[in-house]
Amino acid sequence: MFTVVKNQLKVCFLSVKYNIMKEMLNKVTFVTNVLFMILNNATFIVQWVILFSLKDDIGGYSFKEVMVLWGVAASTYGLSHILFARAFSLPDLIINGKLDSFLVQPKNVLLGVITSSSSTSAIGDLIYGYALILITSATQGAMVLIKNVLLFSFFTITGTVILTSFAVIMGSLSFYLVRADILGNNFISMMTSFATYPDGIFKGAVKFILTFIIPVGMAQYIPVHVITKFSLTAMLVVTGYAFAGMALSVLVFYRGLKRYSSSNLFEMRA
Repeated sequence: MFTVVKNQLKVCFLSVKYNIMKEMLNKVTFVTNVLFMILNNATFIVQWVILFSLKDDIGGYSFKEVMVLWGVAASTYGLSHILFARAFSLPDLIINGKLDSFLVQPKNVLLGVITSSSSTSAIGDLIYGYALILITSATQGAMVLIKNVLLFSFFTITGTVILTSFAVIMGSLSFYLVRADILGNNFISMMTSFATYPDGIFKGAVKFILTFIIPVGMAQYIPVHVITKFSLTAMLVVTGYAFAGMALSVLVFYRGLKRYSSSNLFEMRA
């Protein structure tokens, strides 16, 4: 069993590796995409500098905490799109019957699908996220810096699992519903959009939905609170939610796969 899992992960790692290597063939384009993504993210700092010049805190967040929030959001988005980019275009494969080539491969279908594409510009998001946590923690001493970077790395992984699982669940709705891709894409867009705003500005039912239903809270908000004020309980809750989300996404995908209709198109993958 362990050997099978190890081999599956090795194949998926190689798939991601070759996807990135393929994009790096044109080094100028590759570097440009990464740099422009970093610059694009950095422009939003100006917006927050202006807002915090008018008010000391926004939604209970200081400027430094907002930067940590942006860092977690960027790194989570970045890593998920580097490793599992195809999870975010799953409806297209289902609706147009393009899963055929994955069904005949001797590896886990879901892992094969979601690791079959990588977004190289997302490397810029990942770099930007780590740059923010390093900058915001640098003045707090070496021990705090190390602790924050370790927690940041951990929550980047859990956030990636949560975001990817959510994308798989939303994408898998296309197995069951007509035009479910519109609904799924809107929910995923909402998750990435709300991820950069302090959770303190949301109240009541909206905050509950953004924490548990559209899991921005589990992927970003709670991790930021743990990084700024450590809580083992909150950390375990996020970890448990990540595992539960992953299990649910696998269940929903494979249940839906039984309803899949082939397009009978001949499609070859390298």
